[in-house]
Amino acid sequence: MAGAELSKTRQVYLALRDRIARGVFARDGGLPGEQTLAVEFGVSRVTLRRALAALEDEGLICRRRGAGTFLTERGRPGPIRVDMADFMSQLVAMGQTTEVKLLEFGYAPALPEVSEALGLADGALVQRSVRTRRIARAPFSYLITCVPESIGRTFTRKELAAQPLLTLLERAGVAADHATQDISAELATPEVARVLGVEVGSPLIAMVRTVFDDSGRGIEHLRALYRPDRYSVRMTMVRRGQPSDRRWEPVRQRVMVLEDLA
Repeated sequence: MAGAELSKTRQVYLALRDRIARGVFARDGGLPGEQTLAVEFGVSRVTLRRALAALEDEGLICRRRGAGTFLTERGRPGPIRVDMADFMSQLVAMGQTTEVKLLEFGYAPALPEVSEALGLADGALVQRSVRTRRIARAPFSYLITCVPESIGRTFTRKELAAQPLLTLLERAGVAADHATQDISAELATPEVARVLGVEVGSPLIAMVRTVFDDSGRGIEHLRALYRPDRYSVRMTMVRRGQPSDRRWEPVRQRVMVLEDLA
């Protein structure tokens, strides 16, 4: 019975958290009353209060005795949203509007998948860094970046901690020309969960990107994990072609949509 009650608490917590993330609740108002929510979810008020306590512990809501339950500043999220059709040109802008914390920095032999992606010889050294990006002091991404050793030696740990990688590459005369990018999903490992402030096993957006210069040389390999409640990818599309051959095509967006983030 205790296990079933815990499961109901978790379900209510996740449902309410999703509504908060999607902006269902008015920013200048509060959540519905406890009795209303308990009836809606078909749970006891004890179960509901446990779910609300978890949201409060996370800093998303505050409960005021006799007044109700309200969103905090952190509980008014809208994700960082980037347009897939113009992703590369938005990266520097993101670097300038978010905070980065460098967790690891060093040199090591490239993993096989990194060597293959960058076109390096087996065992070639790469500069490997692990960073997390935050906005409004809330982490939203976990980034593992590898660049060939010759490129990595052109900047320091301190510089990488303070500037976007693409800016450092351009300073070194290395120009990004094109990239391949795969988006999927992964479950948070203990280390990633700790950094991003989620539970172990939580679903994350996973992206692997390899950047090339105009000669086709691999210059950067990135594996990025994002909290889906704080980051999303959008593609704007338009119908084009003749009536007999209409198709969807992406529209290039020149401005990144960056909303307030919890």
